[in-house]
Formats: sequence, C-alpha cells, structure tokens
Amino acid sequence: MKKHKSILITGATSGVGFALAKRLQLEGHEVWATGRSKDKLLELESLGIRTVQADLTKQEDITILMKTIKTPDCVIFSAGIGTFRLAHEISDGTMNAMMNINVLAPIRLTKLLLPKMLERKSGQFVYLGSQAGKVATPKASVYSATKHAIIGYANALRMEVAPFNIRVTTVNPGPIDTPFLNLADNTGAYRESLGKYLLTIDTVVDAVVRVIEKPVREVNLPWYLEVTSKLHAIAPTLVERVGRRFFLKK
Repeated sequence: MKKHKSILITGATSGVGFALAKRLQLEGHEVWATGRSKDKLLELESLGIRTVQADLTKQEDITILMKTIKTPDCVIFSAGIGTFRLAHEISDGTMNAMMNINVLAPIRLTKLLLPKMLERKSGQFVYLGSQAGKVATPKASVYSATKHAIIGYANALRMEVAPFNIRVTTVNPGPIDTPFLNLADNTGAYRESLGKYLLTIDTVVDAVVRVIEKPVREVNLPWYLEVTSKLHAIAPTLVERVGRRFFLKK
C-alpha cells in the first residue's frame, strides 16, 4: 500500500512541474504547488491542490512560502530556465537569471527546509537536473554550468544527510518536448535538430513518481544518454567531436 506524502513542487506552473502536480494529486498525495503564473495556480487550485504564488529568486517570496507551508515529506525542484546561445552572445542579465533560478533558488530553499527534516530524521529532495549537467553541449554553456552546479550540490548534500534518513535524487532528462525549448531557442533550430529524440513530459513525470515511491541516487533519461555520459567520462574528446555536430550546424 502506497504511503501518501506531503509534497512541495517548485516550477509547478509549466511543463513537468505542472503535470507532476496533477499526477501526484490524483494519486492521493497532499500537493503544494508554487510558481509565478497566477492562472496556472488557479487551475491547480480547482483540482484541490494547495498553491502559493512565488518567485523563488525573491527573498520576500521565499519567506511567505516558508510561513505558509509545513515542512513537506518530499520537495521536487522543477523550476528552471535556459537560453541557448553562443557563450559570448549571452547577456549578463540572462546569465544571472539562469544562475538564480536554476541554482541559488533551490539551494536557498533546501537550506531553509533542512533543519526540520534533520530534526525528525526523514525527508526527500528531488532535483530536476539535466543531461546537460552530465555532458555539456555547444550553445548551452551557462545552462550546462547551472545543471553541473545543482548536480554537484545534490551529490554533496546526499552524503551529508544520509545518516538522517533523508534521500536525495537528481533526475537528469535529455531534451523534453515542452515550451521550455521554444523559450530557450527562439530560432527553432534546437527543436528541429533533436525532434525525434525529445522526451515526452509523461516519461519524465513517470520517472519522478517512481523515485518518490522508491528513492534512488539518480535517474538518467533516456537510457542511451546515460551511456553517453559514461562514455564521455572515458573518452571525452570523442564524444565532444561527434556531439557538437548536432548543435553547430551551419
């Protein structure tokens, strides 16, 4: 029999986070959803999901969130943004936004939630990383850096909290067929290059749901990109020479 949990989802107003909130609510969990889109939050509220409108790059919004929720059993960090450009073309503002949302926001929230979890000796953190955090690709230098960072953070955190029965998982998908791609690359070239390789939202949602039921160290999607990341550790020059052709087409 499944144990129903209280689950907080960040980035719950679009893509994977939005679909996860609905799925976990249907499965009987107590779901708290946070994001910036009021309309999407209202839609989730109509399903019985508890919502808090928040921009987690703003300290005042984090404070409101912490005052509103109790310490959940599980936290899923799904919020994230990306811009795919050559390294010298990315503006400082865009770089700061990616670092704040993809890295600093989940780290700050984790820091605030940890004390109660350590005290009660239970909890779970699930970080939506990316295969870009395992193997970097051209035109994703800053995005890859943010995902390398959050995977590294999770790896260290996992060792710190293991004695307290707190589980830490990174879910590292390849490109997903969501509006994220359109925002990250308004030329459409990225979607065109990887069209048949794009993951569905449901594939990623299924993986996260399994992790909540049976925590593991990490999940890599799809399976062949896990092979690629292992090959990259052995022969990085070969993987980079072959892989860059997908992203630097003229």
